[in-house]
Amino acid sequence: ALAFGAGTAWLSDEGNRQMVRDTVFEARASFEARPEFMVHLMAVDGAGDALVEEIREDVPQDFPISSFDLDLPEIRAAITGLSPVKSATVRIRPGGVLQVDVEPRRPVVIWRTPEGLALIDMTGAHVSRIPKRMERPDLPLIAGEGADKNVKEALSLYRAAAPLGDRLRGLVRMGDRRWDVVLDRDQRILLPEENALEALDRVIAMDTAQDVLARDIRRIDLRLGTRPTVQMTEYATGQWWEIRQVSGQ
Repeated sequence: ALAFGAGTAWLSDEGNRQMVRDTVFEARASFEARPEFMVHLMAVDGAGDALVEEIREDVPQDFPISSFDLDLPEIRAAITGLSPVKSATVRIRPGGVLQVDVEPRRPVVIWRTPEGLALIDMTGAHVSRIPKRMERPDLPLIAGEGADKNVKEALSLYRAAAPLGDRLRGLVRMGDRRWDVVLDRDQRILLPEENALEALDRVIAMDTAQDVLARDIRRIDLRLGTRPTVQMTEYATGQWWEIRQVSGQ
């Protein structure tokens, strides 16, 4: 009782309590600063040079640093918040290494927007921007409002349009409802909202059998499945009217 009373009386003094807090703080700081708890560098695996540099800029750390001062969940959240990153794991590796393993997003199409060209993945997530189309000639080009939300369908249409070869320029999402297939020579195939793939297959079959797309046609409109229509070019229309006039004479 006497010891407890003496201790209570001693701790009632603010100066004594501060001395205890300082002692505990110094002991903890000394423990956390021991060499076996120090992290000396950060290693990033699974990412390209540009993404590694972006991660290092987004997660600035002054090494060496105690592992107790590293907030791993916060670091992971910062890394996965980067557009090119699909997922990431963060851990402290033996030897004092902050190990970051990254799974980057894989771009599958180029999306043309009013702001420029962007690489997006299968889910429509933004990966990065590119200054010009020819930086990724291996990727299909899509455009239009809502195109990024329908990447899977766009890729299916691209595969179906493979027989068109180099004539295929891209796909445009119209009104976030349906697709136009854009070809060279200012030709377009207007696909319906439903069963777009089947409609495109019919046009490819017609072109294979009769070279329909090699003619002076501007549009093939398949929006009404029971009544497909063809719009000729102005030159072809003028020639047709001249033939009718001559035939009428």
